[in-house]
Amino acid sequence: MGYIKSAALESTGFVVLDSYDKEIDPKEWLEIEYVDWKSSGDTRFAPLASAKGEIECNGFWNHEPPRTDKDGVWIDEQTEKAPTLTARAMEPGANVGRCRIIELQPNSYADCLYNLHQDDNNRLNPDGTGWVVRGFFNLTDDKDSYFVLRENRSDPSIEYRIALPAGAQLIVDTQRLWHAVHHQGEQPRYCLITSWESGPELDAYIAKYNGKPTTDYYPVSDEVREAGQAEQARRDAARAAYYAAKGQKERIAMSEA
Repeated sequence: MGYIKSAALESTGFVVLDSYDKEIDPKEWLEIEYVDWKSSGDTRFAPLASAKGEIECNGFWNHEPPRTDKDGVWIDEQTEKAPTLTARAMEPGANVGRCRIIELQPNSYADCLYNLHQDDNNRLNPDGTGWVVRGFFNLTDDKDSYFVLRENRSDPSIEYRIALPAGAQLIVDTQRLWHAVHHQGEQPRYCLITSWESGPELDAYIAKYNGKPTTDYYPVSDEVREAGQAEQARRDAARAAYYAAKGQKERIAMSEA
């Protein structure tokens, strides 16, 4: 039967939406509770919705009973402090699973490439239902930072780089695409991340905000790209050697972030 997926994401695995042009009080992401949760860098997360309405970030399959990343429970003490962000996550009308704000510390392009990962969005997701994807809504004005998306983690020949000024919005099939962010600057980057179920509601939301793959990629010099790729390869080799020395098979697992 297969899963219900959005045709708009079929060609590249992502779409960029119209930028959000309204002001949001930074208190909504600065004055809520964060938990230490590492994902592709030095990160913390502030959950707005979780498996049971608790301030934690675990995959829904790690709870009892285990289930897929759908039907998240809103956390009142968090959503009360972030009403605009909660409304933005609910706006499509699609089923919401995990919803949280990420705080990412500055990193390098090489760090970003090494941290490229795929998400585990659809574990236990029944066949014939909507495929879970993720929406990203950049909160801080990170004009010199960008999302890196690849079909193949170690192949730089096709690399999408999406700029991240305040209000940037994209929807990504993060189980398909390897992804991470190169965050340049001195202050943390904040972004709202929402797990949405694909279906007519999400399709209508993508159409409303003119979602489409972009050809406007953040420019990176050949020198920086080659140095980053070499460092990614070096770190990958060091990790493989570490696991080999322990008699274990090296693997790059999907993230549960």
